[in-house]
Amino acid sequence: MDIFKHFTSIVTSEVEALAGAGRLPAGLPTGYAVEPPREVGHGDLTTNAALVLAKPARLAPRAIAELLAERLRGHADVASADVAGPGFINLRLQDAFWQRQLDAILAAGTAYGDSALGAGEAINVEYVSANPTGPLHVGHVRGAVYGDALANLLQKAGFAVTREYYINDAGAQVDALAHSTFVRYREALGEAVGPIPEGLYPGEYLQPVGAALAARDGRHWLDRPQSEWLEPIRAFAIDAMMAEVRRDLKELGVEHDVFSSERALHADGRVARALAALQAGGHVYTGILEPPKGKKPDDWEPRPQTLFRATAFGDDVDRPLRKSDGSWTYFAADIAYHHDKFTRGFRRMVDVWGADHGGYVKRMRAAVAALTGGAGTLDIKICQLVRVLRAGQPVRMSKRAGEFVTLAELIREVGADAVRFIMLTRKNDAALDFDLAKVLEQSRDNPVFYVQYAHARCCSVRRRSGGAIPSRTDPAMLARLGDSGELSLMRRLALWPRTVEAAAEAHEPHRIAFYLYDLTQEFHAQWNRGNDDPAVRFIVPEDEGLTQARLVLVEAVRMVIASGLAVMGVKPVEEMR
Repeated sequence: MDIFKHFTSIVTSEVEALAGAGRLPAGLPTGYAVEPPREVGHGDLTTNAALVLAKPARLAPRAIAELLAERLRGHADVASADVAGPGFINLRLQDAFWQRQLDAILAAGTAYGDSALGAGEAINVEYVSANPTGPLHVGHVRGAVYGDALANLLQKAGFAVTREYYINDAGAQVDALAHSTFVRYREALGEAVGPIPEGLYPGEYLQPVGAALAARDGRHWLDRPQSEWLEPIRAFAIDAMMAEVRRDLKELGVEHDVFSSERALHADGRVARALAALQAGGHVYTGILEPPKGKKPDDWEPRPQTLFRATAFGDDVDRPLRKSDGSWTYFAADIAYHHDKFTRGFRRMVDVWGADHGGYVKRMRAAVAALTGGAGTLDIKICQLVRVLRAGQPVRMSKRAGEFVTLAELIREVGADAVRFIMLTRKNDAALDFDLAKVLEQSRDNPVFYVQYAHARCCSVRRRSGGAIPSRTDPAMLARLGDSGELSLMRRLALWPRTVEAAAEAHEPHRIAFYLYDLTQEFHAQWNRGNDDPAVRFIVPEDEGLTQARLVLVEAVRMVIASGLAVMGVKPVEEMR
């Protein structure tokens, strides 16, 4: 249960009751909210209902607030209702209300917080989508973790999620991959290849690809012209690199439902069909673009081009759809890809892109708006750069990759769970420092350790109690949970359903990491209080009834931590080693 939605409905009922009694006008709007107060001392909940209703009711906000507060004080779950400031109403709830939430958590288990917000609506989350020209590196990792956690979050919030990877397997970059693989193929057959030519991929990661090609085909391609070997070697290299991508992603716990190919879009005419749809809508014309602002490029020429009228949909300039040689631009293929997603039934789409793609956001949103007549929505999330450090110093680059720290290296160093958790400790559009030394620290400054330790402590309490978590509770049992730290934990647990929905609506899975840290901080604080005061320990040998109630609380904490870690794609641990 989302307690804020629950009490919003209660406030609405009381407004309607006041209207029925003639104390407020009938038909008042319901655009008010019940929220957590800005300061804990102000109560458990606050509502701005009186402020929202004042103008349509033609009454002073405080006058409406007094009427509402009087009604709310009579509600069984409300301990107090006070009017504050210009007309806010602060509510403090009965302890029994918070205690009852434990029953809901135990009944639902890790499904607590599942929501019907999405109502089963299909949503496509496309993430990673790295060019298949090399192994995944740390820059790809952040987008992979963010996209996967977002997909988990949206699924928990009730959406029908499809996880998708777009393979950029057309164009100059994969041609360069084919040429680079051919060099390594020759090398594997014993030729002296010398330095890797400029413009090709120099990393050692292509050596086993060249060797595998040599093992399969022998010397078949050595004396053949490029026109014969380019396409088959390109296909071989792309397949080899995508196999490595899939393998590395699986190690990270990321598995996509769909892999879409850019080359296939061109081959089966989907690019041409998408651009024809744009043209039919009057969104394509032939024109001459102004030169870029600032210094004019040496290769710029004022020539007629096929242009998408992107400025009609919020972009800064209209965008070319064809190159000077008559072939489609990358943007044209991207338009076709999103048109394809829409025709597959995805009105909601999320793209997770790297920091170097920020300049493409407006044009892609404009294209989706034009293609779908406004029926499709595209949210583009940019993941900013990750800097890998060791004790504050930049980590040396990978020799095998040639230029970057790979995903596989990162997982070997600290483990997939730590990688996933740390990547979600900042909002996606904020830069992130990933310090390998700090990630391995066993301290509260290391959030992955701190949260995992809380889950392990919960499991430890269960083991010490003999695993006897009560399967049934009653109000009298839970009424024993009246300590301030216990009530604070229960309030925090009750925030979980709202956290899930708010994070899903905002497409911000980092909120889950923040929530888990706050919850575990309160749990560890209560544990530490027990070290100093035996009366507040979770297991009190001389008071079985109190112990049973506290075991319910601990189990609820464990379940919510496990639920949050599942969204993040992190495995909860039962023992810290």
